[in-house]
Amino acid sequence: MTPAFPPLPIPTATLGELRVRDDAGNPSKPYTDDEGGAPLRCCLRSSTEGERIALVSYAPLRRWAAATDTDPGAYDEQGPVFIHAEDCGGPTGENPGYPWARPGALRVLRRYDRRGHITGGRMLELPEDPRTAFETALTEAFSDPGTAQVHVRAVEHGCYHFRVDRP
Repeated sequence: MTPAFPPLPIPTATLGELRVRDDAGNPSKPYTDDEGGAPLRCCLRSSTEGERIALVSYAPLRRWAAATDTDPGAYDEQGPVFIHAEDCGGPTGENPGYPWARPGALRVLRRYDRRGHITGGRMLELPEDPRTAFETALTEAFSDPGTAQVHVRAVEHGCYHFRVDRP
């Protein structure tokens, strides 16, 4: 069942750029994942042992701001994300729902307006039914007519997980 607020992976064109040079200006350095379990933002699943992946710096607001002629200013933060070293085709639809949604995980949902500025946030400890919890929190976020998008991040390390756009 498709979520009411579908999580969005990093866009394909952006992934192509990140595989050459990341948002901090560093060249991509692919490697073979010896353990598996890395949260891949290109296909919204965890890596498996033996896959070629890269850890790159990503600024989730940067290209959106350029395309919408906005200036997020200091909110244009960047951080590390895992992606496949080559095009993987994106999410397959085999695991519909919200990725990395294990009970007990702590997430923060940051709301951004049409300027790319943070307008609020909410911490969420995922219960046994994380889908309902996400949908309740996202319904709350988008009840504010000024919310254009929501970024979901891990609380522990601040890692960007995915974006949800206003339906």
